[in-house]
Amino acid sequence: MILELTISFNMDSERLDFFRKRLETLRLEIEGNMSTNKDDTGVVELDSSIGRLSRMDALQNQQIALELKRRQENQLLRIKNAIKRMDKGQYGFCGKCKKSIEEDRLEIFPDTFTCINCA
Repeated sequence: MILELTISFNMDSERLDFFRKRLETLRLEIEGNMSTNKDDTGVVELDSSIGRLSRMDALQNQQIALELKRRQENQLLRIKNAIKRMDKGQYGFCGKCKKSIEEDRLEIFPDTFTCINCA
């Protein structure tokens, strides 16, 4: 038997709209950052005019940019999943224990999937 979850615990439609807008704003912000920093993750050219230390610095900056991109992609995925949970009426419930997630936690991490106990 599948337990059907609803958003009736203590989150009314106004609060749900608030969190949906926060998630959309975060999504747009991250997508903007990713498009702005697209060139930072490109191939480091081995130009003979730069020195060995400059090349090492460029490679290190590239690795930092790649890690930042990976984290942003993961956050985008969490945001999209949170919006899907909203559409299904499952937003605000822990994905592990199925209990409601505190609104204080959702204020800080609107894309969270777990309650504080399961995190």
